[in-house]
Amino acid sequence: MQDRTLVVVGGGFAGTTLVRALEKRLPQDWQLVLISEESYTTFNPMLPEVVGAAVFPEHVIAPLRPMLTRTRFIMGRLTEVERSARRLRCTTLTGQLDLRFAHLVLAFGTRAHIDILPGMAEHGLPLKLVGDALHIRNKVLQRMASVELCEEGDPARREHGHIVVVGGGFSGVEVAGALADFMREGQRYYPGIRCGELSVTLLHDGERLLPELPAPLGLAAGRSLMQRGVDVRVGARVVQVDGSSVTLADGSRLSARTVICTVGTRINPVAQQLGLPVLRGRIQTLPDCAVDTARDVWALGDCAAVPNAVDGGVSPPTAQFAVAQARHLADNLVAHLKGHTTQPFSYRSKGMMATTGHHKGVADAFGLHLSGLSAWLLWRAYYLSRMPSFGRKLRIWVEWTWSLFFPADITHLRFTRTHEVDSTTQC
Repeated sequence: MQDRTLVVVGGGFAGTTLVRALEKRLPQDWQLVLISEESYTTFNPMLPEVVGAAVFPEHVIAPLRPMLTRTRFIMGRLTEVERSARRLRCTTLTGQLDLRFAHLVLAFGTRAHIDILPGMAEHGLPLKLVGDALHIRNKVLQRMASVELCEEGDPARREHGHIVVVGGGFSGVEVAGALADFMREGQRYYPGIRCGELSVTLLHDGERLLPELPAPLGLAAGRSLMQRGVDVRVGARVVQVDGSSVTLADGSRLSARTVICTVGTRINPVAQQLGLPVLRGRIQTLPDCAVDTARDVWALGDCAAVPNAVDGGVSPPTAQFAVAQARHLADNLVAHLKGHTTQPFSYRSKGMMATTGHHKGVADAFGLHLSGLSAWLLWRAYYLSRMPSFGRKLRIWVEWTWSLFFPADITHLRFTRTHEVDSTTQC
């Protein structure tokens, strides 16, 4: 009997949107399976909000199981695909699990590649996951406490108080702005910190920030960050990171003990094991999201380089395009199962947005350039609309409203277990 199982790997924007669309349209004699390493989907564009304590970590994630009606959910990591036999293997909580499939959709995103720079893997802090965001926030609070504990005049005070962000794309700009506001608001609770001892530097190896946006908005983002005290340096290429400094290509050295890395991604090892074509670290697909003409393996989202028929280029790895690709692939999969011709992906961007701190942002919405409060409000409205349930929308709206009138929460949320209480490495 022919296997009728469609497996989607990855519970991010692309994977969850795809399975929810297919649940309503896939023939009833087909089984739909979603495999994800986590039991929730993460709204990655909101991770800087977690770093800056504008929202709690649980507000930027949504559990997967309540979203699914007829899909079988497997919490596990895809480790092997035997394409000729149409069989895959994943590691789960109880061991190895083998599954057969008729169609396999890869939507597992990309991995952080922080060893892209010498010393970054050992000393840099990536920002890809909720755990990363919470760890960065905790680390910044530790550094602020360390400034107070150092003797007056000790150069280590500035090393502890200096945060360096590497990368001037969306994540870098947003986390730099969030940290500048967070540290400024939190300083009131650290009376031992002197004026000028806390600082944020943003390094970008390019001519301007946010190269994905029109030039005026990139320049506006830079001005906004500088107005809130961020030292913005464009054309600054990092060549070395160690435990107390960052070295630039021009030979200059910045003293800092906290370096946040928002550049560098690598492909999932499974894609390499399958021998799939790769374009700049992403799986190269045909225009209809199939990886080749066999049309049994498909890819979309951040992990895929999907051609866009609108401009002939490659779709950017953003949430907006991931959702659009998921809806389009749902159409193509249903058409393919019926023996119909699939269609090339074609989507015109509605715009892009970035925050530069509290009440500030830049946006390109339907060709209209916005900056300041209006762009910030538009950013929040868009991501609030992407939340999967009314209850979660309401919780985040309440938290955002609360943060408009009250200072940021400076709780150092350390998850200490009972047997770790007496450990000397807990601070």
